[in-house]
Amino acid sequence: MFQHSKPLTSSAAARWRELLQRRAIPPEIRAAAPNDPSRHDPARFVPAATPEDTPSRRAALELLGPDGGTVLDVGCGAGAAGLALVPQVSHLTGVDSAEDMLRAFEQACQQRGLAHRSVHGPWPQAAAQAGVADVVVSHHVGYNTLDLGPFVTALDAAARRGVVVELHAVHPGAWLDPLWVQFHGLRRPPPATADDVLAVFAEVGIHPEVQRWTRPAQPRSPEAELDFSLRRLCLPVERRDEVADAVARLGPRHRDLVTISWSG
Repeated sequence: MFQHSKPLTSSAAARWRELLQRRAIPPEIRAAAPNDPSRHDPARFVPAATPEDTPSRRAALELLGPDGGTVLDVGCGAGAAGLALVPQVSHLTGVDSAEDMLRAFEQACQQRGLAHRSVHGPWPQAAAQAGVADVVVSHHVGYNTLDLGPFVTALDAAARRGVVVELHAVHPGAWLDPLWVQFHGLRRPPPATADDVLAVFAEVGIHPEVQRWTRPAQPRSPEAELDFSLRRLCLPVERRDEVADAVARLGPRHRDLVTISWSG
């Protein structure tokens, strides 16, 4: 099974939309999936007790300054990006379209005794309710966002001091492309990359600082990783052993990441 290919349009925003749309799961495969392939388990996003010292964290702390300030976390999940800034963050607002993620976010904030507020809804539709903050962070949301230009300009408008965006250098689902061929005979089209993201930024007049870095392969629960792969590949639990073997043959995965930051 092959997906039809045609030339991409020239606008950066239109090109971005097309790159994501071309990688949509074919309807017939999605309809047969035993579980929603787009669902995320909040347990995979629980913030670490001690945050990792990353370029994204350092960029946000620099924007907050020694006296700290308020933070808005867009696409917060369980709150890892914003909570990594404790104790410099005085109040954290989390925005997410998934209610179960917001519950995990609220629990994590309560455990740390951090003043917080949650806003349910997609961005930028939820921007008015979320309000403004000193610093806005948004980690690993870009590749889920078709209309990236309005998304980014709304981040900029919500920040008094600046914005930090983190995402993968290449579409995070691309590592499974060989398995789509193996299990579905589906050759995936070329994935979107951070360079495509930056082209949209330039198109809306934002010229950020860019830091490229690598997170080494980290051990995860094999069971959780396998559950994730099965769901993403739209496969039933009966094929668990086959998928486990296929994932193992891919070997350890490091992650090439990009931190994009700019002053408000």
